[in-house]
Amino acid sequence: MVQKICKRCIMDMTDPNIVFDENGYCNHCYNALEQNSKIKVNMAEKNKELKKIVNLIKKNGKNKRYDCIIGVSGGVDSTYVAYLVKKLGLKPLAVHLDNGWNSELAIMNIENTLKKLDIDLYTRVLNWEEFKDLQLSFLKASVPDLEIPTDHAIIATLYEVAHKFGIKYIISGHNIITESIGVPMWSNGHYDWKYISGLQKKFGNIKLLDYPKMTPLNIFYYQFIKDIKMIRILNYADYDKKRVVELIEKEFSWKDYPTKHGESIYTHFIQSYILPEKFGYDKRKCHLSNLICSEQITRAEALGQFKKPLFTPQELEELINYSCDKLEISRKEFESLMKLPNKSYYDYPSYENSKFYKFLRETYKKIRVY
Repeated sequence: MVQKICKRCIMDMTDPNIVFDENGYCNHCYNALEQNSKIKVNMAEKNKELKKIVNLIKKNGKNKRYDCIIGVSGGVDSTYVAYLVKKLGLKPLAVHLDNGWNSELAIMNIENTLKKLDIDLYTRVLNWEEFKDLQLSFLKASVPDLEIPTDHAIIATLYEVAHKFGIKYIISGHNIITESIGVPMWSNGHYDWKYISGLQKKFGNIKLLDYPKMTPLNIFYYQFIKDIKMIRILNYADYDKKRVVELIEKEFSWKDYPTKHGESIYTHFIQSYILPEKFGYDKRKCHLSNLICSEQITRAEALGQFKKPLFTPQELEELINYSCDKLEISRKEFESLMKLPNKSYYDYPSYENSKFYKFLRETYKKIRVY
């Protein structure tokens, strides 16, 4: 079957809910362009807004060792956030979630960056037996949301550490320029503890006693009672990905990865093999379409990059074997998991229809200034 592809970006019908207009343009790029337009104010206005935010952070953090939390993964976005907050005179505490899948390159990039910037690091190491079992539960559930166990734990850990140190601000690397396009069918449930715990109860063998979690009550407590704010600082910066990569390569001897989010071996495995092979989902379509919509690459350039192979047959073989060994399953077991009928977030119990959960999320979006 030939997939209809957007004539402006490279999103296509592998998103079952994509909508095209009479010109062949899709809902994803229309939404991305709208979001981009909202942050395309002149630099003077951006600097004014950013200065206001920085002053609030400094005021709240006066006489404290740290005034903000930053998550670090060794990727482009988090590395640039570390650079920015120090340049702005803030006192960050870097937080890293070690889920057992860090690449050696990611570790080196984190160490080089934090050492050069003189930033303290707090590392949360997950209980490997629990986390491994949770990852296997998601594979057994046959859903594409295989990165949710890590993403959820990162979010929960950032709030936990902020609360522990009495810090009101979490500086996030999430941004509109490179991450405004997402497909719910490809990845969902980032804050959904009911979904995560439900899959573990149904398919897992171990209780999640140590795993960081964000229940609706946690969300209410951290965001409304403790008033911990998440600030997407890159939306206030002139964020040109190519120039940023050149800067961090020069400043921190930063080394690039084979794919976006390639800091994690498992993320690389999921995005480069499992999702395209099992589900027909290729997240490069989102990543490259974001850059098209922010005018950082042309559509022709994106299509050229998309055609490049992600690995050689030997590299793929090594990646599969490494991942199977790490998860302690045989190659045969893995192949049987790949052949299970495909499911999605919407096939399992979740907070999707919870009025209270939706109220919390929508209310927080409305009152979140930054």
